[in-house]
Amino acid sequence: MQKQRTYSKCLEKLNAVGLRPTKQRLGLARLLFERPFDHVTAEQLHKDAHDARLKISLATVYNTLNQFSDAGLVREVVLESSHSYFCTNPSPHHHMYNEATGEITDIPVDQIEVSKLPNLPDDLSIASVDVVIRVNQNA
Repeated sequence: MQKQRTYSKCLEKLNAVGLRPTKQRLGLARLLFERPFDHVTAEQLHKDAHDARLKISLATVYNTLNQFSDAGLVREVVLESSHSYFCTNPSPHHHMYNEATGEITDIPVDQIEVSKLPNLPDDLSIASVDVVIRVNQNA
């Protein structure tokens, strides 16, 4: 029964944002959304898919994560030009990245105050402000 409920929720999520519910999208959505909020890389999700016996290529995982991100189902957290995580928490929040462990944790939006932003040209407006605080272990 739980599996059917998860399938239905994933189907609703995809339909709500206008994504066709293909077998691969539904399989990846189930892996992403049936667990507590998480931060995953495409490689981690590909391994999870393989472990769940989903036949899916890494390129398809990347494409699907980008589609989910464009649709607002996940948020891409770019730590370096070649290092992205995908966050399944849809609420507004920021992130803390532990450089020693690679762990990412959510920071509630009310715990950070951004007090000064740059002046923008008249034809631009701020869509959002995403803060990533990088930390290291003290020696």
